[in-house]
This record gives sequence, C-alpha cells and structure tokens, in this order.
Amino acid sequence: MSDKFTEGQVVEGKVTGVQPYGAFVALDDEVQGLVHISEVTHGFVKDINEFLTVGDDVKVKILSIDEANNKYSLSIRATEEAPKQQEKPKQVKQTQTQAPKEEAGFNTLKDKLNEWIEQSEDRVKSFNKK
Repeated sequence: MSDKFTEGQVVEGKVTGVQPYGAFVALDDEVQGLVHISEVTHGFVKDINEFLTVGDDVKVKILSIDEANNKYSLSIRATEEAPKQQEKPKQVKQTQTQAPKEEAGFNTLKDKLNEWIEQSEDRVKSFNKK
C-alpha cells in the first residue's frame, strides 16, 4: 500500500467509478478508495448519480485503511460542515374551550340516563295500574 496516506487525512481525489452503493475515488496513481453512498453528503441520498459523476474532483477524508485487503474507506460528507438543524416551531396544544356540539342521534350517557329513568318509572306506573 502507500505510506503517504493516513486515517483522518483529508485529500483531493478523482471519481473513477460510480455504483448504486457508492463511488470509487483515486487518491493517486496507485491508491483508490470507496465513498459509500451514506458518506456522499449530509442527509439521504437516493441516487448517487445526482451528486457524483466519473471525472469529478472531490475532497475526501480517509475514514479507515485496511492494509491486508488494500481497501480505503472514504467520506466526502466528513469534509463538509453539517447543515444547521432548523428549530421546529413548538406545536401549541389546543385546549377545548367549548363543550362539543351534540350531533343528531348521539347523546351522552348522562342525557340518556335521565331518559331511561323516566321510561322505567312510566313502565312501573303502568304495570302497577293493571
């Protein structure tokens, strides 16, 4: 491998290939690494081709070096400042200030209870008359 690259180093490279899972970037004539799709930019990347094309010059950070397998893990996202999170406006909880409107056909149990008591009393009276 190459002794001139170390983990954490930020270097310039050239995109040599683009796949659905990431982009290959040549750091020099001998060393090439992979920028995984999740390391292309901050946020979600659905189609890497919207961000990178073969021949693009990019600045990458070396995330890891696997000497045994000759693999460099790279990140473009790590070289960019993260976008500031916009504060979401606090949702104001709306409290109910009026009693709910009664819909035709829907009565509360309290209202129905009085009606049932009256009906029951009427039945008892009519039964006692017999």
